[in-house]
Amino acid sequence: MKLSVVILNYNVKYFIDLCLQSVMAATKDLDAEIIVVDNASKDGSVSWIKSQFPQVNLIKNKENLGFPKGNNIGVSQAKGEYVCILNPDTIVGENTFSDALLFMEKNKQISIMGPKLIDGSGCFLKESKRGVPTPWVAFTKVAGLYKVFPKLFGKYYNLKLPEDKPGETEVLVGAFMFMKTEHYRSLNGFDEECFMYCEDDDLSYRSIKMGKPNYYNPNFRIIHFKGESTPKDFAYQKRFREALYYFYTKHFHVSNVVKLWIKFSTNAFSFLKRVRGTRSAAKKRQPYCYWLISKDLNLEI
Repeated sequence: MKLSVVILNYNVKYFIDLCLQSVMAATKDLDAEIIVVDNASKDGSVSWIKSQFPQVNLIKNKENLGFPKGNNIGVSQAKGEYVCILNPDTIVGENTFSDALLFMEKNKQISIMGPKLIDGSGCFLKESKRGVPTPWVAFTKVAGLYKVFPKLFGKYYNLKLPEDKPGETEVLVGAFMFMKTEHYRSLNGFDEECFMYCEDDDLSYRSIKMGKPNYYNPNFRIIHFKGESTPKDFAYQKRFREALYYFYTKHFHVSNVVKLWIKFSTNAFSFLKRVRGTRSAAKKRQPYCYWLISKDLNLEI
C-alpha cells in the first residue's frame, strides 16, 4: 500500500464529514487507506462515520487520549509506505496526495513535507512554517517584536521564507504532515507526554536533528478551519502552558532563573492565545450584517 491518511477526531462531526469527503476524492485513484481515530467523541461522530463512510478504518478509543497518543495509535495500524497526519478540520484538494507522493519520491532527502495552510476565509496561516521556539524565539513572539522588526525577530514564523516560496523550515504544523511511515516510526511518533500542543514542534525538531530537512511547500494548499475542535478555555490555557514548558525543559538546558522566566512567558503566551480565541469566537457569534434573498416582497424590511 502506498499511503495511509491518519485523522484524529474529537467532537467535530460536521467538519470531519467535509474532511473525509475531500480525502475520499483525493485517494480514489490511489492505493491508499483512511484511518480515523476517534478520541471518545460525544457528538455522534462515530455513528456518523460508520454510516456515511463505511470504507474508513475507524478506531474507537474509550477515552480522550490526547493528540499524540491518538495519532500514534492510528499510525501503528498504518500499512502505507507514506503517512499523512491530517486534522479533521481540514479540506484537501483532489490532487493533493498524488502530487505529494510524486514530490516525496523525487525529493528523498526531505524528511517531512508541509503545505501552505489557509483558513476558511482564504487567509494564509503563518504557522504553516515556523522556527524552533527556543525561549528567546518565544519571547520575540510573545512581545510582538516580530511585527515591528520582522527581519530581525521573525524566526518564530520563519519570515525569511516568503509564504509563496518553497524551502526548508524547522517546524511544520501538525494539521498536515506528510512523510515516510518508516520515518514517523523511527521518531517513535509524537511524544505522548504532550497531551496536546507543541507535539508538532517536538516531532519537527527531533526530525531535523536526525539530519534531514523539513520542507514547506506552498504548491500544496490546504484549507484549515483553525482551532475549531479546540475550546479556548482555562483548561486550554493550562495545557498549552504545560506543553510549552515541557518542550523547553526537554530540549534545552536552562537555569532556575530562566525556568521562572519560561513559566512567565508561557503563561503570557497561552493567555494571549486564549483571549484572541475568545474574541474570534465572539465575532463569529455576532455577524455585522445579514442577507436575505427572496422573491417575496412582503419580507422586505
